[in-house]
Amino acid sequence: MANSKGRRRRFGAIRRLPSGRYQARYPGPDGVMRPAPVTFETTADADDWLAEKQTEVRRGEWRDPDAGAVSFRAYADKWVEERELAALTQDLYRYLLDKHLFAFAELDLDEITAPRVREWRAERLRITGAKTITAKAYRLLKAIMETAVDDELIQRNLCRIKGAGKEKTAERRIATVAQVDGLANAVGIRWRLMVYLGAYGPMRPEELAGLRRRDVDLDNLRIRVGLAEPERMNGRRVQGDTKSEAGTRTVILPAFLRRELRWHLESYAEPGPDGLLFVGEKGAPFRRSTFGRKWRKAREIVGLPKGFRFYDLRHTGHTLSTRSGATLKDTMVRAGQSSSPDDRREAFGANLARGE
Repeated sequence: MANSKGRRRRFGAIRRLPSGRYQARYPGPDGVMRPAPVTFETTADADDWLAEKQTEVRRGEWRDPDAGAVSFRAYADKWVEERELAALTQDLYRYLLDKHLFAFAELDLDEITAPRVREWRAERLRITGAKTITAKAYRLLKAIMETAVDDELIQRNLCRIKGAGKEKTAERRIATVAQVDGLANAVGIRWRLMVYLGAYGPMRPEELAGLRRRDVDLDNLRIRVGLAEPERMNGRRVQGDTKSEAGTRTVILPAFLRRELRWHLESYAEPGPDGLLFVGEKGAPFRRSTFGRKWRKAREIVGLPKGFRFYDLRHTGHTLSTRSGATLKDTMVRAGQSSSPDDRREAFGANLARGE
């Protein structure tokens, strides 16, 4: 068929439909003939559209229009599975997909448009008021869609809301030495050492969960931190490495904890070198939910705000250590935060516990 200028068309084909409009079809690089998504009023319009497609093919910019017809949820599930993620990160992503990104579950990738993303975010903020979790969900959505671009399933990532993925970090709270003592007393004798190690270790909850008798050197007041056992959303703990390479470390405890540590080992830790340091009343590894109730009650007794988390004990330990004269680098090493791997030093004196 000749085009409107009388020349024989070398790319694609145009035919007139019974409606009087014109349909354009063209061969993709794979040889499959594909129709235009719309019909045209004139052959000239159809011819111009074919010329654009021919240019895309020649420049290597052509994308299969059916490539994006992939379920977002199916693609997102595969996206999570293909990554070597920590167990808690997997749980977080599954939670975000189920509870916050469900609006996209039934859509194909190419149906997720910029207006839909904006509407989703506005609705999440309006309904939940949770800026932090909404930011996390947006970052996950953006990351998944960016991979879809790399996989050539869509042409562009339409998650382009400026600042939508940023979280406003709340001011970290610290407790006084007296408040740490108060929390240790109020949480109960089985768990008081956990409070002290959280503050003066300072250790993460998942690191405390992984401690064994073999990790404790009572004579020299040292604890070797080498494992972490975070609790998943199903209540089960999973054994793994510490948060980072720097997380594997030896912690030197202040002198006043010798008596606390000895008492706990004699009274509550499981027997044998592999025995857990912290177990519940019924002999099972401590549960976040069970300990959480005790923690919230202790926090109320001491008069600390509701936003004060067990994790904030670490920041308390950081602050007290710097006040006692330890350098920032010493404090980071002690807390298991990343620092120069070839220059790690054990530091911290017994004066830390007294806040001197």
